[in-house]
Amino acid sequence: METDNPPMIWQPGEEHLRNSNIARFMNELGFKSYAELHRWSVQNRAEFWEKAIKRLDVRFAKKPDTMLDLTDGVKNPHWLPGAELNCADSCFKAESDKPAIISAGEGSSSLTTTTYADLERLVNRIANGLRESGIRRAQRIALYMPMNVECVAAYLGIIRAGCQVVSIADSFSPAEVNNRMENAETDWVITVQSYLRAGRTIELYQKIKKAGDSRAIVIPSDRAALDLREGDILWNDFLSSSDKFFSVTGHPYTTSNILFSSGTTGTPKVIPWTHLTPIKSAMDGHFHQDINPGDVVSWPTNIGWMMGPWLIYAVLFNNATMALFEGTPGGKGFINFIREAKVTILGVTPSLVRVWRTSNVLEETALQKIRVFSSTGEPSNREDYLWLMSRAGYKAPVIEYLGGTEIGGGHLTGSVVHAASPATFTTSALGMDFVLLNDENRPVTKGEAGELFLIPPSIGLSQELLNKDHEEIYYAGCPEGPNGEILRRHGDRIVLLDNGFLKAQGRADDTMNLGGIKVSSLELEQAIGDHASINECAAVAVQPEGEGQEKLVVFVVIDEIADKQTLKKELGSKIAKRLNPLFKMHDLVIVDDLPRTASNKLMRRKLRECYSNHIQE
Repeated sequence: METDNPPMIWQPGEEHLRNSNIARFMNELGFKSYAELHRWSVQNRAEFWEKAIKRLDVRFAKKPDTMLDLTDGVKNPHWLPGAELNCADSCFKAESDKPAIISAGEGSSSLTTTTYADLERLVNRIANGLRESGIRRAQRIALYMPMNVECVAAYLGIIRAGCQVVSIADSFSPAEVNNRMENAETDWVITVQSYLRAGRTIELYQKIKKAGDSRAIVIPSDRAALDLREGDILWNDFLSSSDKFFSVTGHPYTTSNILFSSGTTGTPKVIPWTHLTPIKSAMDGHFHQDINPGDVVSWPTNIGWMMGPWLIYAVLFNNATMALFEGTPGGKGFINFIREAKVTILGVTPSLVRVWRTSNVLEETALQKIRVFSSTGEPSNREDYLWLMSRAGYKAPVIEYLGGTEIGGGHLTGSVVHAASPATFTTSALGMDFVLLNDENRPVTKGEAGELFLIPPSIGLSQELLNKDHEEIYYAGCPEGPNGEILRRHGDRIVLLDNGFLKAQGRADDTMNLGGIKVSSLELEQAIGDHASINECAAVAVQPEGEGQEKLVVFVVIDEIADKQTLKKELGSKIAKRLNPLFKMHDLVIVDDLPRTASNKLMRRKLRECYSNHIQE
């Protein structure tokens, strides 16, 4: 039970209560409190989204006949029936000479500014290049590259051409890249030859060569000669000379982007984003991160994770400026970039803040322009975020932001009209509602933890999976809400604190979050289970400090005597090679047996509890 009042470290000022996007929206609608606004947004969902779409100035080729049709129920709503659009068009509403992207790379101190006009010309050259290369409407093209100007342009160019982006994180091994391309049924990929990260040259094109026979469009680097495979194309040869293109439009449920998120079965869920999904991303950015046209937003992320596409839409729909740094955000180069780019909204992850804190690279002068921090990816640690806020003189709140790929944004968050306490949430996102239920499926009381269930519908919520049964994953077996509501499973475990604050405790199922990347226990166990010394193994996520980022602990039953440190190193190598080098093992525990239920189901929750009790002794 956790009943302590969270400390109020930041309070909204008069400017926030009068001129923030939420405050102005409340004033327009005549609401006196955020609680009234939120209650209205979930009781009148069609009207809320209609006003949000108008406020975001979403561009349509054909206006919708109505906002919402619930003929098929809340699990399968029909948003914007009759409408036609291309979501890329809403990214180019700003003045043409306004900066769309400020960028820099590791090892360089110079900034490059790309205006909205520059970006749109490149987007159109890419869209024409796809057409001239014989790529058809609805064909899928993978992106396997760092988050840079070319990545943003390729993402929007693919969508503007009526094709579909397949998002693959650049940290994945060739086997995982091949797995995702096969799951998405794509045979084209845009990548880079290499790039610098933490002083190391990351050879992405070489990984693509090992990943299969997909045709590659390759952006060369200046660091080494490029040996192209037969059939692969250089970036400049692919780009069209024509920088005019009329967007391919269609109905709102047309797929625009395919992303991947691990579940409990070991196979990534293949999640389609439609032309509706960006509206959710942009709305969250507008209201909950308070993004305005004058803001410069930096958020270290990757096109392979939902925050990459989210960032594109949240910034460009809101006519703001994106600040992109190619390289590690953990070093001095990124800190200098924040300062020189005059970043005003900075997205972080708990693990990144911990790196800054322990390495002492974050200079206060780099945060002079920051007015909002926003944190996502994994549970936060209070002490780390107190330290972060102190470096900015406590003038900027940390907006905690929790959601998922299948939401298109967040369900639990904060805002600049709420008091901020590090590592806690203050509200459900506008237009979203949820309940917290304990193990008896009753609403939790203060100090109690429970599983979070969403109350549909909302723009952004997925309505299909390309490789799994959507009903089975999100709805089957869910209890009813306290008032008989249909509930949707999401899997977050949340503690209800005093004064309505909430704190995340990781996943309720067997999916863990390692450094901002979701992976299932089964995937990890399959990666190491064939080691000669192992009879059985179980992977769990723990929070050694009781909060903060999740750490990987592996329990093993061994067939023969083995040195623990040698075994840990060998298993870590298998995980890095077969899954992701970013997945680091925190601890290896050798046991005589693994706890199981009467039906022989592995009790990972019991292992987590045993480990937590052990480290506290």
